[in-house]
Amino acid sequence: MGKTFNIGVIPGDGIGPEVITQALRVLDVCQELSDVSFDLHMFDLGAERYLRTGDILPAESLDQLKTVDAILLGAVGDPRVKPGILERELLLRLRFELNLYVNLRPIQLFEGVQSPLAGKSSAEIDFVVCREGTEGLYAGRGRSEQVETRNELALEESVNTYQAVERLLRFAFELSMTRDKHLTLIHKTNVLTFAGSLWMRVFEELAREFPDVSTHYMHVDAASMFFVTRPEEFDVIATDNLFGDILTDLGAAISGGIGLAASGNINPTRLTPSMFEPIHGSAPDIKGTQRANPIAAILSVKMMFEHLGLHDLSELITRSVAKDIKQNFAAARSTSQIADGIIHHMRGSSHEN
Repeated sequence: MGKTFNIGVIPGDGIGPEVITQALRVLDVCQELSDVSFDLHMFDLGAERYLRTGDILPAESLDQLKTVDAILLGAVGDPRVKPGILERELLLRLRFELNLYVNLRPIQLFEGVQSPLAGKSSAEIDFVVCREGTEGLYAGRGRSEQVETRNELALEESVNTYQAVERLLRFAFELSMTRDKHLTLIHKTNVLTFAGSLWMRVFEELAREFPDVSTHYMHVDAASMFFVTRPEEFDVIATDNLFGDILTDLGAAISGGIGLAASGNINPTRLTPSMFEPIHGSAPDIKGTQRANPIAAILSVKMMFEHLGLHDLSELITRSVAKDIKQNFAAARSTSQIADGIIHHMRGSSHEN
């Protein structure tokens, strides 16, 4: 009898429920092909709940989410709700409450996908970004004065602590040891001198603990250029919350688009459940059209399995997605048809084994 995992599922807004439906189909196939089982716990959180009741993340929902083994999130955001309300009070609050201090975003060009970067192959675009997830400018520190006047003042404070910087960078160094042993810190130390100094000093301190890892520093503006001109120079990247948010969208663009981009909000201590989500957002303009690409959501399941120690199932999804992309990426297919193709390869791979 295999192990049972409790998975919290937040389908969310816009195309979220559509891509999560397909991701759960893949999860069901994984149950069929293994001795692992999953108990799904569905959470009605997002725009519809907020518009219906005024609730965003009730205490009882948060308490229940803390008891699961992992969380799968579809998307957050709805044009009927003022920007920032759902994002800050649901998504960011979950990151803070669950202490999900590593936002992990793989940047990988699959064979069969044409990058907008001419001449770049799948071997040249394959790196991962470790973004700090609980501090920086997203910590919610700031204020406004004399709002809606010509004297308005708006302040946003970036919070950086040794503890948060050290644990994010330690994770990045440890991840580097499992890859090509090359770590790049990206910041803006020449302008953000207080935060930049903290990040750089901790980076150099940890580098002495990991002598096998080659280290490099790059300003964020230079890094954005090198993402486009020399992506092959990167293997593991460590950066702060805001820079990581921006750079990973650029990374998604050079590797085929946000429809392929998965992410994990990780608590490496495992004291709370980690949360996995596609980065594409709710895309309300294509809701209900069956044009949403579910691959990012499916790869988020892959990342969830990797975190849970289900390496065989994680690899099965990776191989099946790669095969499907190589054969069919250019084909015009609906959301469910893309999942059909991946599931076909999963079953075929299982028969081969």
